[in-house]
Order: sequence, then structure tokens, then C-alpha cells
Amino acid sequence: MQMKRKPKLGQNFLVDDTARHAIVDALGDLSKRTVIEIGPGHGAITDILAGRCHKLIALELDRALAAELTFRFRDQPQVQILECDVLKINLQTLVPTGETADVIGNLPYYITSDILLQLFAAGSAGTLARAVLMMQREVADRVSAAPGVRDYGLLSATAQMNAQVDHLFTLPPSAFSPPPDVYSTVLRLHFAPRFTELGVDPDGFNKFLKQSFAQKRKTLQNNLRAAGHPAEQLSAAWPDSISAQARAESLALEPMAELYRSLSQLVLPNN
Repeated sequence: MQMKRKPKLGQNFLVDDTARHAIVDALGDLSKRTVIEIGPGHGAITDILAGRCHKLIALELDRALAAELTFRFRDQPQVQILECDVLKINLQTLVPTGETADVIGNLPYYITSDILLQLFAAGSAGTLARAVLMMQREVADRVSAAPGVRDYGLLSATAQMNAQVDHLFTLPPSAFSPPPDVYSTVLRLHFAPRFTELGVDPDGFNKFLKQSFAQKRKTLQNNLRAAGHPAEQLSAAWPDSISAQARAESLALEPMAELYRSLSQLVLPNN
């Protein structure tokens, strides 16, 4: 039985049949789509995708699992198994110029944020259209949190600057083998970067967000002063729409972008 194999790399394999079909269904019609699967494991989702999508590229770090999948799908030319580290591969090289791909995967908790950042970059480059991702519930809550709630932070702002985030469903530990110690949540992302819409440059605004959320207990002004913005500069650029005592976690992306644009107009001439 394939599930007897001792898991490595923090692997917990999806065994709930209803869940694996629901995850694939969340991507919609795949008959003309290229799908990149992150961490296929024993192929619980790969098996469904192989019969639905135009092309499937599965990225598996574990050598034995990659070999297992390569053999299993050897007679299905639309399926390509790559033994690789997802964080070390350029996703844009996997998709023909002018086309977009969708992503699906169960993200390891310890590198979820790193993978998300990589996906956002590929989405901004026009390589990815959608993603259906399973991750630890607590991380998913942060990704999808709205401004003003406790879970809203840098990851929330970054995600929502790059994609429309839909919370789909949550799975109990019993859906996996071996059962993890946490619940897992499935999110769907429609990549739609908002940098142009909000009139900000990606690199500069991403840096600004990191500065703004640096210390969660501090006000936005204190975080920005700590990052090197002089008090007089902040005072001159501060929009009327933002309270002087506001914390970054309480603000939507629109006022944050407004403040960034105001600051940029003051500091750019001196750069």
C-alpha cells in the first residue's frame, strides 16, 4: 500500500476522496489549461488532474516520490514530473510565452510564505492566472484576513495586493495520512496585481509595506519613523483620511497607497 511509506520533509498525504475532487473542481474547466502542481506526493490530486487538463507539470522534491510518479504516469504524455525544489525553479520557464498556467498544491507550513511570494511574482509577470492552495489554517486566515482584524498583517496586505483571495473550505487532520496536528484550509487566488491601479511601483510599495508592519504593536507613524522617515516628512505627507494614531493593520490598501504616493513625491527628488 502506498501510504505505508514513512513520510519525510513534513509530508502529510491527502487521503480524503471528496476533498481531493473538491480541490481540483475549484480550478474549473481545465481542458485547455496548463496546470503546475506543487508537491504531488503520491498523486492523490495528480491522478484527477491528469484526466482533466491539457498539460500537467508536477514539481516534487522527494526523489522516491518523483520516481514513483514518473513510472505511474509514463504512458500519459500530457503529464510531466519534475524532481525539483519549487523555491529554486523559475515558474516562468515552465509556461510558453503568451500563455498562462494555473497552480494547485498543498504547501508545506514552513515555506508557505516563501512559495506565496514566488507565486505572486509569477502572477505579476503574467505567467499565472489562478491557484488553488491548501495550507495550515492559521496561515490561510492571515492570507485572507480583512483590515481591522487581528490576523491582518504583512502577509494579508501582500497577498491582497497581488490577488483576489477566496476562502473555500477547511479540512480536519483526519483527511490526511498521517494526520497532522493542525487543520488545513483551501484558498483560491485569482492573480490580479493592483500596483498600476493604485499608482505605486511594486518594489517600492512592497518595501513600504514591510516597514509599515515591522512592529505590530506600534503605530504606522512610529514604524515609518523607525524605518528612517523623518517626522516632518511624515507630517507633510500624511493624508487627512488616516488617523495619526492608526496602525497599519487597521488600514485598507487604498489609504496605504495614498500615503506611499505622498511620501514618494517628497523623497524622490532627493534620491
